[in-house]
Amino acid sequence: MIENSRKMNRTLQGRVVSDKMDKTVTVLVERKVKHPVIGKILVRSKKYHADISAVVAIAGDLVMIEECAPISKTKAWKVTQVLSKS
Repeated sequence: MIENSRKMNRTLQGRVVSDKMDKTVTVLVERKVKHPVIGKILVRSKKYHADISAVVAIAGDLVMIEECAPISKTKAWKVTQVLSKS
């Protein structure tokens, strides 16, 4: 039995904060979580290094990134599309 279904990769949306590296951008992803005791909504953020070999993105752009096989020690994401320009 052969299956043609691919595993869905995680996709995240974030803002490019650095484009100083060759073929790599740093993307800041913010998410909102509820505090378990107080109930206040908190903003948590994390930075990801993403590959930009197919798309052109500069600092300030809103981009969609997708998880992929590790490209380097710190890079396991790739930019799939630019949602809005800075």
